[in-house]
Amino acid sequence: MAKKRFLIFPFMVVLFIFVMSAVSYGAAPGFDDKEIRIASWGPMTGPAAPWGTVNRGPAVICAIVNEEGGIHGRKLKHFARDDQYNPAQTKVVVKELVEKQGVFAFVAGTGSACGMAVKDYMAENKIIWVAPAISVKELISPVNPYIFALMPLYEDEASILTKYVVDKMKIKEIGVLYQNDAFGKAALDGIRQRLAKNNMKAVAEIPIEATDKDLSSYILKLKNSGAKAVMMWLTPSAAVIALKTAATVNYKPEWVASETLSDLGLMHRISGGLWEGVITGAFVLPPESQHPLMVKYRNASTKYTPEERQSLFYMAGNMFTEPLVDALKRAGKNLSTEAALKALNSTKNFQGIGPKVTWTSNQHQGTDSIQIWRCGPNGSTILLQDWTSNELATWKKK
Repeated sequence: MAKKRFLIFPFMVVLFIFVMSAVSYGAAPGFDDKEIRIASWGPMTGPAAPWGTVNRGPAVICAIVNEEGGIHGRKLKHFARDDQYNPAQTKVVVKELVEKQGVFAFVAGTGSACGMAVKDYMAENKIIWVAPAISVKELISPVNPYIFALMPLYEDEASILTKYVVDKMKIKEIGVLYQNDAFGKAALDGIRQRLAKNNMKAVAEIPIEATDKDLSSYILKLKNSGAKAVMMWLTPSAAVIALKTAATVNYKPEWVASETLSDLGLMHRISGGLWEGVITGAFVLPPESQHPLMVKYRNASTKYTPEERQSLFYMAGNMFTEPLVDALKRAGKNLSTEAALKALNSTKNFQGIGPKVTWTSNQHQGTDSIQIWRCGPNGSTILLQDWTSNELATWKKK
């Protein structure tokens, strides 16, 4: 009898493994009858930590969807991970989310270098990535069937902002202070493109590293160049250092910054008020907006995530999640990666709290529109220009 039990035990183990493998193989990846798993990553600690707030925002949309009954009976489950703005760490957290948590799709995801480090891995594993919280041409050209970009390309945003400075503010002496990576270089391309159209060149183009702490020599170069407006594509901490350094040498140009620095309340606070007057691009409605959706999201945030500051970056996380929810609803009850892709590829003029978004199977850049803001007293929002597209956008001509 003992011998029979000894033979039966390994047989049962093998049978159990076989059954579990069959169940796993037959299950749709990233969801089951009860839930759909989505995830985000971002720098919740480290030099770019303010941007990490974006990747906690999707939790609010998930809570709203779940309270309203889910999507065809399935609840949304959201995971957020800290990658410290380090591409090597991004690889680690994305691999964990895909292979251990079994996520169906990513939303947001911050950092150009970080996103580029994992985009091929996600495509190889057929994981959908909606509305990356980065925007460089390498994400959309050639078309990656699993990536659906929402943020305007940094190149387009920079072109629109430069046009505003030249045409509306009548400033010709323009300097550029940019991060020496895909993020900053894309913006530099857009600035150069716009200036070239006006037969102009920047009076100074100065790259910095994300880890630079002393910007005094760079600020002096800008001051000595005669730049009356300085375009900034930097992390929040570097931008604050730039303004504080400029203040010590009495350099007061018009500061113009990327949409990635448009959390005016945050930037006003961490700069000690120096951010007042700074012009930025913007890709989501102001947090204080009375738009019905923004009011709904603020109320939900108060209810479900009272510990979070209802900042622009946090609300941007809501905005990045909206088109995925829309597509999942349109995909129907018989969910699959293919069904979700079909729905995403038929998104036309979808608008939540950001710009209108359109995706097709041949075009995965959803928009090139931004608003232009100026930081008012106490970090308030002054709208300078409503949603505006870049008529020089190269991706729309393909």
